[in-house]
Amino acid sequence: MPELDIYRLVEVELLKLGKSLESLTGLIDIWRLVGYGLLLLVFFDIVEIFVPPNFMNPVWEFQTMGSLVERVAVPLLSLLLIFSGKLEKRAKWERPLLAFFSWLTLLVGLLYILLIPLGVTNTVRLYNTNLEQFKREYSQQVSQANQVEKQLNETTPTQLENLLKRQGRSLDGRDPQELKTQLLAQLGQAKQQIKTQGEARKSSGNLRLLKSSVKWNLGALVSAALFITIWKRTRWARTRS
Repeated sequence: MPELDIYRLVEVELLKLGKSLESLTGLIDIWRLVGYGLLLLVFFDIVEIFVPPNFMNPVWEFQTMGSLVERVAVPLLSLLLIFSGKLEKRAKWERPLLAFFSWLTLLVGLLYILLIPLGVTNTVRLYNTNLEQFKREYSQQVSQANQVEKQLNETTPTQLENLLKRQGRSLDGRDPQELKTQLLAQLGQAKQQIKTQGEARKSSGNLRLLKSSVKWNLGALVSAALFITIWKRTRWARTRS
């Protein structure tokens, strides 16, 4: 191939490469703009999560932790878009902003680490609270059933027949004592059902709590690792040239 043709071929390829780089640079500008927009939306979400605050309330703290972990993908994506292209074609106002965002990732990572012991503590508190609530509800229901059982035991067959008449009902030829025995048996079954249903609700509630706790605590750990990694990889944003 003649030398002149080689030069022309190289010139054409360089021209194509330049156009590709120009197109990529324009795309990066759009990425950065979308990143800033997403980060602004994240700020709105955080305000919504924390207003009104209710610190020292384990339910609010636990749910707030869950909200922060569930929505962590958006700030991570926004930072990825903002930091794309490093310092290439940056406006002057962006340089200090990039340094601020870089340090902010370290702060957010540390905050996610601090969420883990808080999440574990609130899990224990909520577990104990749920147990107390289940015991209280079960005791109330059993107490009501025992009162009815006591009244029924003290009721004579004649009083039972008169009670049914006042309610517009009749024995339908049944023996009052037999009906009383039947009602007591049904009441015993109801008490057993109360216990079974209470145990089922308790197990279901504790399982939901445990699953959420594991998911959100592990999610906080992964989130912290990602934010701290971003801080380490964006040292160029904190270095003054």
